[in-house]
Amino acid sequence: MKKNILKFQRKTLPKAPTSIQGLDEITGGGLPKGRPTLICGGAGCGKTLFAMEFLVRGATLYNEPGVFISFEETEKELTANVASLGFDLNHLVERKKIWLEHIYVERGEIEQSGEYDLKGLFVRIHRAIESIGAKRVVLDTIESLFSALPNSTVVRTELRRLFGWLKKKGVTTIITGEKGNGTLTRQGLEEYVSDCVILLDHRVTDQSSIRRLRIVKYRGSTHGTNEYPFLIDEDGFSVLPVTSLGLNHISSKERISTGIPRLDTMLSGKGYFRGSTILVSGTAGTGKTSLAAQFVEAACKRGERVLYFAFEESPSQFMRNMASIGIHLEPWVKKGLLHFHATRPTLHGLEHHLTTSIKLIIKVEPQIVVLDPIDAFVIGGNQTEVKIMLLRLVDFLKMRNITAMFASLTKGGENQELTDMAISSLIDTWLLLRDIEIGGERNRGLYILKSRGMNHSNQIREFILTDNGIELLDVYVGPEGVLTGSARLSQEAKNDAEQLSRQQEIEHKKFGIELKRAAMEAQIVVLKSEFKAEESETLKLIEMEIANTKRFAEDKTKMAKSRKADKFIKKTVQSATKI
Repeated sequence: MKKNILKFQRKTLPKAPTSIQGLDEITGGGLPKGRPTLICGGAGCGKTLFAMEFLVRGATLYNEPGVFISFEETEKELTANVASLGFDLNHLVERKKIWLEHIYVERGEIEQSGEYDLKGLFVRIHRAIESIGAKRVVLDTIESLFSALPNSTVVRTELRRLFGWLKKKGVTTIITGEKGNGTLTRQGLEEYVSDCVILLDHRVTDQSSIRRLRIVKYRGSTHGTNEYPFLIDEDGFSVLPVTSLGLNHISSKERISTGIPRLDTMLSGKGYFRGSTILVSGTAGTGKTSLAAQFVEAACKRGERVLYFAFEESPSQFMRNMASIGIHLEPWVKKGLLHFHATRPTLHGLEHHLTTSIKLIIKVEPQIVVLDPIDAFVIGGNQTEVKIMLLRLVDFLKMRNITAMFASLTKGGENQELTDMAISSLIDTWLLLRDIEIGGERNRGLYILKSRGMNHSNQIREFILTDNGIELLDVYVGPEGVLTGSARLSQEAKNDAEQLSRQQEIEHKKFGIELKRAAMEAQIVVLKSEFKAEESETLKLIEMEIANTKRFAEDKTKMAKSRKADKFIKKTVQSATKI
């Protein structure tokens, strides 16, 4: 008999999307639909703004009208406060997309009667929901309702009653609460009766403020558990869930030029990989910014967009300085290929810089991003926080196949192959610039510390800043290592002198050979002349001898004929014929 095996089908919890950038990613789709969510945190962390944006996005994007019940701010104050974010609440209220209502709770009345009844609140919320067909509700803040109640049992009972009533109405609810002393809320109870709890934090470290978000609980759903930086700006609330990024990006095999032909040769003749991370480190004055500017110019010439984050110089000063070495960047700014973002690292916290950078990268859509310098973020003992920020940024850039170049100032001494943030593991290609001291001079040197995925040169190359940019020079190695500056010029002069001497010696030997060849040819001419003279004289003698012999034979023949001597004549004639 066959057994019927029922396969369990996994069901996902219905969720209401927030459309708050990054939040839906870490919540797996949004807040629990038809359930209450507690947003808690200290003063100024963004609870009210979070709740208001949830309502506005729902009304404008998902056609889910919302009710906002405020126990502290009036309707006029709320409308004015969120207008700077581009939320026109008056227009939404007119269209019956948003219901704003301020309910003032008189605590004295509660204390006088000794009783607490939420029926009046339920009636007002019900009327608001029915008036616009609301799907979302916000209660801001819960402490205004229960702060006068001394008995925690009564508070817990009333909270359960309130949350249960909201669930029966089937509305997705946000309830804001102020953080207590050692607890998530002042009462310390709201978090236990809520289906989802989100903690907003606004901390100050080393005189820099940092905003972070953490999902404390989410019943019936998986969610991100890390602390995520978030930003409140003119575009509203945005969360950066970059800690959730994995190592699943696709690496490009395309190569791009460094802007310096000889440096391309050192990198197996083709330059950097597209989408790689490049670190240019060195002590002060070694040419880190100049090397980055050369790379930027080459990218712009290829028609690529570049986003340059400058943390020490203004764009005007930067372009002026680079023009002195023949790198003219202003035309590329006018063409819209080069974009600058200049700010002091101390102006905002690390998370604000990170979220601002991400938003600019999304807006500009560059192929190249430069951060100069990254060590400017290191203040006090925050090296670990800076490394985490850079890790998040590098992951984001690699996911978009954006080539990144970081400039970093290193301390002098023997440990120049270390960075303050210990980020070598994040770097694909590391160029180390250093001062080479020899012969009472300091000259610039460059070598490739590492470059993943390619064969690269292991030479230390001297380079100079010329009127046409950066130029790598020929390598001259002496007993004490690479020769630079005057020592290199002296060696070049010595090599030129030796080359000239060898060339002169070769020319001298060539001249001697030519003389010998000429003498030999002259001697051959003389010998040929003598030979012809002797040959001519010899031939004349031979001809004379033949003529004499023939004449002698003829005389003999005549004589024989006159004497009638036949035999003698025959022999004589034969002898003459042979001759």
